Amino acid sequence: FADRFPETGEAPAANAPHPLLTELTPREVDVLRAIADGRSNAEIAERLFLSETTVKTHVGRILTKLQVRDRLQAVVLAYETGLVQARHR
Repeated sequence: FADRFPETGEAPAANAPHPLLTELTPREVDVLRAIADGRSNAEIAERLFLSETTVKTHVGRILTKLQVRDRLQAVVLAYETGLVQARHR
């Protein structure tokens, strides 16, 4: 995981999406954004009008495609690649 990101903290260019992100379907990107927003599978299902089982399937595929072991690593990758931005509250 760490070998895919420079130690300098630099994010990939905004106009060049991370290669692993291009593997995701638009719906998987929606689910990843919802995960990064801290939503549970049930909350994602309700928000995206999906069954919870379908969300679990999407989460599993996201983890596989992004080559990460858990939701936390997927969220870190989403932030580091610029797919999602931190919100200031």
